[in-house]
Amino acid sequence: MILSYASQRDYDAMAGNPGETPWTPEHFAAMGEFMAKLNGELEESGELVETRALDAPVHTRRVSGLPALVTDGPYAETQEVLAGYWIVECDSFDRATQIAQKLAECPAPPEVQATAFADVRPIVDSSADLGF
Repeated sequence: MILSYASQRDYDAMAGNPGETPWTPEHFAAMGEFMAKLNGELEESGELVETRALDAPVHTRRVSGLPALVTDGPYAETQEVLAGYWIVECDSFDRATQIAQKLAECPAPPEVQATAFADVRPIVDSSADLGF
């Protein structure tokens, strides 16, 4: 699974409320074209299983504790939140990492590119894969 991240500020800019953000409509258009191209390449190679974008952090609910406590809104502890993911089926962890590295080519303002990252994590099939 390849995980990408964004901030509430990024989501606000995408919704047309730029505030103090380096994003422009042109950046978002270029990002959309890039993502469509990348997803098309992964579909064509047969490596794409699923990809989804996630809604803004303000539409998040966190459930914790017993009895369960539900809170609305973004996570207070962090600025970056999970923005989307790709599930890919490929020959190796190295190949999944190569795919994730392509995300660095996604058009974005320089300030965003300087701090952007993606995580690559294997998906396990059972608890046995986790060692217990």
